[in-house]
Amino acid sequence: MKRSRVNEIMAEAEEMILEFGFRLPPFAWWSPAEFRARLPQAQRVVEAQMGWDITDYGQGDFDTLGLFLFTLRNGDLRDLQAGHGMTYAEKLLISKKDQISPMHTHIIKAEDIINRGGANLAVELYGSDDQGQFDETAGGIVMCDGVPRHFEPGEVLMLRPGESVTLRPGDWHAFWGAGGDVLIGEVSTVNDDRTDNIFRDPIGRFSQIEEDVAPRHLLVSDYDSFLL
Repeated sequence: MKRSRVNEIMAEAEEMILEFGFRLPPFAWWSPAEFRARLPQAQRVVEAQMGWDITDYGQGDFDTLGLFLFTLRNGDLRDLQAGHGMTYAEKLLISKKDQISPMHTHIIKAEDIINRGGANLAVELYGSDDQGQFDETAGGIVMCDGVPRHFEPGEVLMLRPGESVTLRPGDWHAFWGAGGDVLIGEVSTVNDDRTDNIFRDPIGRFSQIEEDVAPRHLLVSDYDSFLL
C-alpha cells in the first residue's frame, strides 16, 4: 500500500470519527517528528502498540479486503497472566461498505464488537473443532448484549447501531459493513496483533508500505523503523 493512500484513509477516518462525536487521544495527532521528540515519555504507547493501524492484509486491495483501526488503550500481558491490573484493551474501527475483514480467531483475546454507528455490521461466524481449528460444520453460541445467541456454521449476524457480540477464542469470525460504512468499538482483553491473530487462510496482518510521500501520522507498524 502506498503511503499516500494510507494518508488518505487517515483523513477519511478522521471525518467519520468526528461525525459521530468521538474524539481521539492527543497522541493521535503527533507528527512523526513530534512523536520522535516525545519518545522518552511515550514508551508505553509504543510498547502497547497504541495508535493508527491501517491494513490491507498484504493483499494490495484495501477497499475489498482491509480495515481501519485505532488502538486507544492496551494492557499488559503480564497483568493478564497474573489475573489483576490492566488486563483490557480498547480500539476504534471502521469497516467500509462490503469491505471484508477476513475469517480469523484469537488465541488469548476475548472481545466485544460493538456497532457504534452507521450501517449495519455483518458478522459471519463459525465454530472450532476439538483442536480449536476452523470447522466449516461447527456452529456455537455467542453473547449478544448479554443474551445468548446460537449460530449455525456460516450464519451472518446483523448488528444494528448500538448492538454488539462477544467473541471468545475459538469463535471464528469475519465482518464487513452491510450497505454502508460502520464505526465499530472493540473492548477486549489485552491485545497483541503481532501474535494473536489466527487467519483461516494464510494472510498478512500488516501492510507493506511504499514510501511515496511523507507519513501524516505513524502507524503502529511504523514504530520499529521510524522510532527505534
